[in-house]
Amino acid sequence: MGQGKASKDGDRRIGRRAVLIGGAVAAAGSAVLARDELARLWWRAPGVEKPRKEGEVDYAGARWVAASEANWRRADRPDDYGIDMVVIHVTQGSFASAVKVFQDPEHKAAAHYIVRKDGHITQMIRELDVAYHAGNRAYNERSVGIEHEGFVERPEDLTDAMYEASARLTARICARYDIPVDREHIVGHVEVPGTDHTDPGRHWDWDRYMKLVRAARTAPA
Repeated sequence: MGQGKASKDGDRRIGRRAVLIGGAVAAAGSAVLARDELARLWWRAPGVEKPRKEGEVDYAGARWVAASEANWRRADRPDDYGIDMVVIHVTQGSFASAVKVFQDPEHKAAAHYIVRKDGHITQMIRELDVAYHAGNRAYNERSVGIEHEGFVERPEDLTDAMYEASARLTARICARYDIPVDREHIVGHVEVPGTDHTDPGRHWDWDRYMKLVRAARTAPA
């Protein structure tokens, strides 16, 4: 997670490019570009808000605790940004400290989920929204981020309950968005281009994790 370092992902602001959509782009007849950009920005228009229920979660086993709005960006995924990846993180701290920094507007980063050592899952950002978790805007837009309580150099932090709960969560995300259950689409934070993070670290058992995800993916919902 890197609690002391803000995400490199910045928000998309309505500015000169949005003006061009309504002006020069339309005048040039670039209907495809205009339609794509307007689809991504429709909810920013005055009086337009995507229907949402306070406290609603995307994963039935999760508890909702809201992250600061400064640490994510409202979106309409997968309609505006297709979701085809899950990014695995380790918090480099306790569960409580991860929740605290994700609620801190100065942190400028947060993941969609945190999995505790005992398997408890907390959701802090809706999957339809873009979380600032990967340090790479393109990856943030296309992925769901899952944090795991612990430290990368302490293998004892990676408990059976954590692996099993996280695998069930990842399996449901993959099922929801038709994401292939393989290492090209389920990746570690360290594998994100441009990142300076090392999580989930050398002790994360990818073979074990992927077997659990595949088993959960094929199990009855």
